[in-house]
Amino acid sequence: MTIKRELRQAADAAEDVTNSRTVELLARAGFAVSGILHLLVGTIAIRLATGGGGSADVSGAVAELASQPAGPILLWSSFAACAALSLWQASDAIFDFNHLPTKEKAGKKLVAAAQALVFAGLALTLASFATGTGSSADNQQSATDLTVTVIRAPGGVALLVLVGAGVAITGVVYAIRGMMKSFEKHLALPSSGAARTGVTALGMTGYVAKGVVLLLTGLLIVIATVRAHPEESTGLDGGLKALRDQPFGIYVLAGVGAGLICYGLYMVVRARLARM
Repeated sequence: MTIKRELRQAADAAEDVTNSRTVELLARAGFAVSGILHLLVGTIAIRLATGGGGSADVSGAVAELASQPAGPILLWSSFAACAALSLWQASDAIFDFNHLPTKEKAGKKLVAAAQALVFAGLALTLASFATGTGSSADNQQSATDLTVTVIRAPGGVALLVLVGAGVAITGVVYAIRGMMKSFEKHLALPSSGAARTGVTALGMTGYVAKGVVLLLTGLLIVIATVRAHPEESTGLDGGLKALRDQPFGIYVLAGVGAGLICYGLYMVVRARLARM
């Protein structure tokens, strides 16, 4: 009983820390960092559509951030914000939703855990660039190398197909969430009608665009795996560049880039309006 009580006290203390005002403010900043990176990816996508170069993925966006005059400060502060948001989401996955029915509770905890992993990965990417060990080319090569390793493992092909299908399905979910405006339940929407309309429009456009990007990325993973060409599994950047090469692809790519910019603006707004 003593051990059980001490564990409970430790858990309560951990929950208090993760729900502190300081961590909340940093976690809100994590949404803003995500928004800025989506803005940069969208800008790079439009650049690709107009004949320019760049890596239209997270590593490319972080590289753009690192190239700014205050690059190291931006990278380390962004790392802290994303790490705090990952911690906040992990706290939700562990401590929250316990009052809900079992099935709904499990679903919400799983989503929170997945979000915690996403922002933890983003924090690690930012840290690698901040310490000078990361680059967009290295990250793409690492993704290809990982794909090769998984394909050669027993059951690796099936696993990668499932991963690709999961990413594609997530894209569909994002698009539906945008069209159904279900993202609004996570926000404390402003009372002003014009501001509310603007936030909703950004969310709808952004979620649909992100859904399209995730769908393309997932399909690319599946196709590369089935064809046994792991070098084609180049993630988000490869998906967008493959889109550019299709008929009317440059126009669609420019539209997707504009949509990602809208999603980035929405995430910046979410930093202020999110229900934490």
